[in-house]
Amino acid sequence: MFAHAAGRRAACLAAARSYSTPAKPSIKLVAELRKRTEVSIAKAHQALAATNNDVPAALAWLEKDLQVSGLAKAAKVQDRDASQGLVGTAVLARGPASADPADTAGNGLRAALVELNCETDFVARGELFATLLADIAHTAAFLTDPAPASAGLIQPLQTEALLEAPLLSAADPYGAAGKASQTIAGAMRDLTAKVGEKISLRRAAAVAREPPVPLATRALRLAHYLHGSVGRPTQGRIAGLVVTSLSTPPAPSPSLADLLSRPEFSADLDKLERALARQVVGFETKSIRSAEKDEAALYQQSFMMYPGANGENVEAVLRRWAKERGMVAEAEGETHGGLEVLEFAKWTVGVYN
Repeated sequence: MFAHAAGRRAACLAAARSYSTPAKPSIKLVAELRKRTEVSIAKAHQALAATNNDVPAALAWLEKDLQVSGLAKAAKVQDRDASQGLVGTAVLARGPASADPADTAGNGLRAALVELNCETDFVARGELFATLLADIAHTAAFLTDPAPASAGLIQPLQTEALLEAPLLSAADPYGAAGKASQTIAGAMRDLTAKVGEKISLRRAAAVAREPPVPLATRALRLAHYLHGSVGRPTQGRIAGLVVTSLSTPPAPSPSLADLLSRPEFSADLDKLERALARQVVGFETKSIRSAEKDEAALYQQSFMMYPGANGENVEAVLRRWAKERGMVAEAEGETHGGLEVLEFAKWTVGVYN
């Protein structure tokens, strides 16, 4: 009887050994998976356990799980209020910065402004949120078609269409990471699955314009500034985007190509344009000009953000700056050449009037 029982016990042990569970995922494999996906330790352990410690299979398992959980969580948080977030900018081309007229791509304008919302400031300050915002802004700037000359420079984008666009990587636009593997909407659902909050694309605008004329006489430039930045200078609570026009009169005045070839001129121009963007962001700026006295009109404001203003308003400083650098000439009672602000956009998170 005992021999028979011993035989059955040995058979059971042999069967148990043949159906033994997979090895427990190692710390090294869990760390590798987390490095490649940024998932939690528990989720990485679960994925490896479900795929017998096969890392490629675990990656596929996580992708499928993220899609399922993302859809479920997005539906769950759909009615929540997402009033926090950041405004992000992407500037791919800001106008001529050199004297090379053959640099047609750099001589044009290409940039975007995007507001991405979440539920808490904690998530808005996180790296996952910042990366997604940077990628969306880059995508908007990269994919927007150039606007015709008759249209406005800063054009609002349809968020519904942008959500279905392929998401491009801002950090590595030409590498493997730059190849779109999902839409913007899909990436937002994935972030919801990771952070458990509603993620909303509130608004977007872009500038896409080819060089207007040969660089000899006129060019467009773009400046931007953000206030309330957390970890990236291209993201903040308040953002300003300013488009300016530079022009010079015919010879014998110096051409723009000649002026831009001078390092001192280019450096001074950068400082002036940055000061303009800071002025737009830092003051209650709602228009460029006004027929009446209006402190919300940019040109009538004291140019507080420019060190060499000497108490003058923005319009007076721009006129003087251009004249001192040979960009202005008087002929038959008319002024030719100069520097002027054509358009600007100022966005504050949660303010939409």
